[in-house]
Amino acid sequence: MMIPVISIKNVCGAKLTYLLLLIISSFASFTAFAEQKAPKLVLQITVDQLRGDMPYRYLDKMGKNGFNYLLKEGVVYKDAHHNHANTETIVGHATLATGALPAVHGMIGNVWYDNKLERLIYNIEDADYPLLSANADVNQETEIDPTQRTAKSSGRSPRNIQVSTFSDELSIATNGKAKIFGVSIKDRGAVSLAGHMGKAFWFSKSSGEFVTSAYYYDKYPSWVSNWNKTKPTEKYHQQSWQLLQPVEKYEFAKQDDQIWETKLPGFGRTFPHAYGDMSDGYFNTFLTLSPAGDELTLDFAKAVLINEKLGKDNVTDYLSVSFSSTDYVGHVFGPSSLEAEDNMLRLDRTIAKLLKFIDKKVGLDNTLIVLSADHGAAEVPAYLSSLGMETSVVAPNEWDKSAGMKVLKRQFGFDEQLIKSYFHPYLYLDRDLISRRKLSLAQVQKAVAIEIDKLDGVAVAVTSSDLETGNIPNDYLHTLVANNHNNNRSGDIYIVLEAHRFVADMEGLSVAATHGSPWGYDTFVPLVFAGFELDNKIVNQRVSTTDVAVTLSAIVGIKAPSGAQGKILADTLKID
Repeated sequence: MMIPVISIKNVCGAKLTYLLLLIISSFASFTAFAEQKAPKLVLQITVDQLRGDMPYRYLDKMGKNGFNYLLKEGVVYKDAHHNHANTETIVGHATLATGALPAVHGMIGNVWYDNKLERLIYNIEDADYPLLSANADVNQETEIDPTQRTAKSSGRSPRNIQVSTFSDELSIATNGKAKIFGVSIKDRGAVSLAGHMGKAFWFSKSSGEFVTSAYYYDKYPSWVSNWNKTKPTEKYHQQSWQLLQPVEKYEFAKQDDQIWETKLPGFGRTFPHAYGDMSDGYFNTFLTLSPAGDELTLDFAKAVLINEKLGKDNVTDYLSVSFSSTDYVGHVFGPSSLEAEDNMLRLDRTIAKLLKFIDKKVGLDNTLIVLSADHGAAEVPAYLSSLGMETSVVAPNEWDKSAGMKVLKRQFGFDEQLIKSYFHPYLYLDRDLISRRKLSLAQVQKAVAIEIDKLDGVAVAVTSSDLETGNIPNDYLHTLVANNHNNNRSGDIYIVLEAHRFVADMEGLSVAATHGSPWGYDTFVPLVFAGFELDNKIVNQRVSTTDVAVTLSAIVGIKAPSGAQGKILADTLKID
């Protein structure tokens, strides 16, 4: 470390003494940090749709070794937020992985329109790298995850992520010696955090196996094939999702059957929720809509740790485990439901089992743990209404028919539909129509945005042209929208709905609750660093999820990812 040369001329004694002490303290802190040992394993836990308050909501009903361990033993950031507007799964996962905003890492949404291909694409689809499992049919993967309906191939890879991840930098720093794995029910949850250089595995709802693509392997490692041959889903055959505790102990005990919950044939909206027969086409899908999905993820993550011998040498290894059940349960039943409450209790038990296993195989003092979420969650509109909150549902498919749009189209000489589609969060215009009329795209975008901005439920409509020229107000909402904008991938107009206004579907599937806004209920996530001999500390200052990858890099002693924009969270550094 270079100590700056300071002129003492005209500096009084007290100030000089203070300055020298500050320099000595800073140097000592840097030296202590530089000399600290590296962890044997970095365990990154990401819980899909875990709003920042949710771990606390049922903490008194949870055991000692899951959320209670993390929150009482770790460094807890109580005001952590995503700083981008589109709070969707891939966007949040990629931000946690890279330390970059979507404008930089490029994963602006679960889907986006590709102008070269002239179609919507799924975020990690890649026809060059097909799945290794013939039994995993992409057409059957989309029943409860409709964002994948846009994918034209079962192939998956991280190539759409435009910068490096923390796990990539770990591989670079160790000359490829670090073992890096990502595991999730969702493909995008595994692929994003495994990065460009790791290995990713995810659950196939069509085959009931954990699968991967040709990007990662030419063929499955023998241990994976053997694990899948054990038929890991068989234990749920003819079983059901039962309450973990006596019903009278639940906050939502008397609200098991709420009219706004999604009623799926065969699964129902009251306990117990039957999984049915393994031969049924929806069996594996039902598993993902329940805590069983997280249990399967845990089982496979344990198999990875054992068979790949993670944390067994002096090179820091990396394991990402993304739990997805909270997201599916939240969409189908809402975050304030008996199902969501029981799922949280079971997730706590699942995390406790993971940490116990890690402690036995690697040691928690040798493991740096970070837990966060890809996004938060909005409450069900009808539930909010029942409590007295004014809310409403909007219908973007009706916007082109509004009175203002009809006038606008006449002014421009359009007799056809100008708004081609709305696919959250972007509104797409018919660019061919605009081109044939030889009109300025920026001019038409602006005119449409002005009209859409007048409609009920719309807070902000921002054109891509204004975002690219910086012609936007310097306020909170516009900043988060700008943070989400990528010149090559973003749509014509970014739509922000007013708080507590929702589009009541998830890419064509009717759901109880959703997410994807820049409002606090969607940006607010937990953030905890634990293990690795960290002392408990509560930090109340606001921090960003872009800080996670940067802080992990600092603790391990490697450079931050190539697009990282966050800051080092100094409270996690073990400095005496």
